[in-house]
Amino acid sequence: MTNHGKSRAVVLLSGGMDSCVCAALAARDYDAAAVHVSYGQRTEERERRSFLAICERLQIRDKLIVRNEALRAIGGSALTDDNIAVPTADSLGHGIPVTYVPFRNAHFLAVAVSWAEVLNAEKVYIGAVEPDSSGYPDCRPAYYDAFNRVVKAGTKEGRIEVVTPLIAMRKAEIVRLGLELGAPFDLTWSCYSREDLACGVCDSCALRLRAFAAAGARDPIAYAER
Repeated sequence: MTNHGKSRAVVLLSGGMDSCVCAALAARDYDAAAVHVSYGQRTEERERRSFLAICERLQIRDKLIVRNEALRAIGGSALTDDNIAVPTADSLGHGIPVTYVPFRNAHFLAVAVSWAEVLNAEKVYIGAVEPDSSGYPDCRPAYYDAFNRVVKAGTKEGRIEVVTPLIAMRKAEIVRLGLELGAPFDLTWSCYSREDLACGVCDSCALRLRAFAAAGARDPIAYAER
């Protein structure tokens, strides 16, 4: 316990919509600390700005920003390889899209769990979502069940748990929950390709716009195309 009387939790905060709602949940229920991993993605600078602004709004004082050099060096994704174009949402076929970053969430979770051990935190929050998503394999419940077994076996006390409070929710439900929590959607960034105005046409922008429309709410960020 901290002097706030609350247990500690670490939240992975990319700066996007889902992770922002997760951060609002963690900040409500725990003495939250937030970690952000930059990995050479196209919108790295803009996402970092969102992370810092969200932490300030939610009054999360303990922050960790780390840089992962491996994911860009490995490549194989439109987010980390400038030679692979970011597709528009209407051009996507079936299967896992080229915006998938190979095994990315394992890298992020490893950092968060390590920090959780140091902070004596009991939970690690991540905003993984399975419905209404791009179909990434590291966003499925089975992945987190398996990862929790690794954490239990590979940490000192084996009591840290990775939690995925949004994983079964539709995107519109996440928007509604965020509005109830006062999550600062105006500070978030979801676009895969631009840092000035959200493109409005990539898969991430399209999912976000549909979610706000389905929730009957206005998306507070600016778009180049809608």
